[in-house]
Amino acid sequence: MDIKRIDEIIEKHDSEESSLIQILLDIQSEHHWLPKEALNRVAEKLQVPLSRIQHIATFYKAFSLVPKGRHEVHVCMGTACHVRGAQRVLDAVQDATGIKPGETDADLKFSLETVNCLGCCALGPVMEVDGKHHGNIAPSQIASVLNNCD
Repeated sequence: MDIKRIDEIIEKHDSEESSLIQILLDIQSEHHWLPKEALNRVAEKLQVPLSRIQHIATFYKAFSLVPKGRHEVHVCMGTACHVRGAQRVLDAVQDATGIKPGETDADLKFSLETVNCLGCCALGPVMEVDGKHHGNIAPSQIASVLNNCD
């Protein structure tokens, strides 16, 4: 954990308490999670109770207090995707990565989550990798998509 880099992020936002969520988002973006050391430093620099920062970090789904993979994989399990084979897609992702929803692999390469809707029901089943949608995806295509991740 590079404390100097955390300080730079805080200073980028003029060390303003009103920028707390954006500061946490910037840290999350760089580290893929919010390390305890970073939260302590933010609390110290902004003079905000650590308990308030932890409350915010646990309230918003965008934040994670555990390490996440460099590549976030979301599989839509909504009704439209479900009836078009989302479970088979999820099974293929689990087989390819060796992880279940809510988990991150040991190499911190992939994190897997299921979601209720990605907002593109006509393309179901849909898998999203790092924000890029893969619609009408077949289980046989999963390995190829994941292998294209660095």
